Amino acid sequence: MDAAEVAANKEAEASIDLLAIVLDTNPTQHIVRQNPQNLTQILEAVIAFGNAHLMQKAQNKLAVISCSHHATDFLYPLPGRQVELRPIDGQYEAFSLVEKTVKQQLGSILMNAPRLSSPCESLLAGSMSMALCYISRLQRNVAAGVKMHSRILVLTGSNECASQYMTYMNVFFTAQKLSIVIDACALDKTLSLLQQGCDITSGQFLKVTQLDGLLQYLLWVFMPSPQMRHKLVLPPPPKVDYRASCFCHRELIDIGYVCSVCLSVFCKYSPICTTCHTIFKTPGPLPIKPKKKKKTEKQM
Repeated sequence: MDAAEVAANKEAEASIDLLAIVLDTNPTQHIVRQNPQNLTQILEAVIAFGNAHLMQKAQNKLAVISCSHHATDFLYPLPGRQVELRPIDGQYEAFSLVEKTVKQQLGSILMNAPRLSSPCESLLAGSMSMALCYISRLQRNVAAGVKMHSRILVLTGSNECASQYMTYMNVFFTAQKLSIVIDACALDKTLSLLQQGCDITSGQFLKVTQLDGLLQYLLWVFMPSPQMRHKLVLPPPPKVDYRASCFCHRELIDIGYVCSVCLSVFCKYSPICTTCHTIFKTPGPLPIKPKKKKKTEKQM
């Protein structure tokens, strides 16, 4: 090994890789309503993937956040208290702690969640904001000379949430400013907003075609660090649709009206912004440009 490789290895050993997983546990999402056992299968894959991340290096850190239709909660780690564990032969205590903590905390959340008859959108943008706050707090407490590489992985089977458009954009550009990579794994439908976030933060977006192979997809695509992905053969990034979503009908538009105060987007003109209640002047007719007269031969 040359001096450059030795220096790179020492730097990698001194760095910390933080993975924050945002798991959509909304019971009204189509993939769960279709088969409630799918949520258990997704949870098992997430736990195995999180433990594989911790197994790569002793300095690695993991956080798992539950996102539902009514609240956002930490599944791991739990601040101030730990789950009581019984030693199991042949199982590493740290892996057992992640598994027991996540399952017990999620079971308690699902039991106390309000029952809904109609599907409701998940609070994905708020959960990603909580993950950003958690990462920022840990980065401030890192010892001098130690680098922390942070990323967020979102697993969801919910539909597009156009009502959270502004929160999504704030999360994406904040993550870009903090050099935090956002990855997304769509379990049901292709989500254009999350595709934009992955493209802005240089993350990876993947739509899973077979739920039975979820763990294999996670280990293959999302386990390598962003610094190593350019050396691997990964799925090509999808074509990102950067059209904005209007705030009046929650639909993607090509041309619209933008509020100059809060930057809300509308597909039709409105004298009052429904977001910040700013009053605008009614636009008058566009001025007609006079036609230029062609020069005749005599004038020339």
